[in-house]
Amino acid sequence: MTSRKSSQLRQLHRAIAPIMTLPLLLAAFTGSIYQITDLSGNEAKWLLEIHKGNFGILKLEAIYPFLNALGLLALVATGISMWLQMRRHSRRRLERIE
Repeated sequence: MTSRKSSQLRQLHRAIAPIMTLPLLLAAFTGSIYQITDLSGNEAKWLLEIHKGNFGILKLEAIYPFLNALGLLALVATGISMWLQMRRHSRRRLERIE
């Protein structure tokens, strides 16, 4: 991968990461807390509504899961690409030293 492509990959990852932080943390937090309350016999439907993307006046239930999934997949793809690139670069350095 060229240096320019590498730089573009990092820029894409840096752009997506801050945008996806809140929705992914919100989904993880509300899903976990809802499961705990459900197992304890309590019902917190409001947590499930937030988890699904119902934010009161802003109802994103139809697209919220897909946006979360697409954002997470993009982060995983760019992250793995950068990791593989780093491994290749590191391996080349080791071969030069030996």
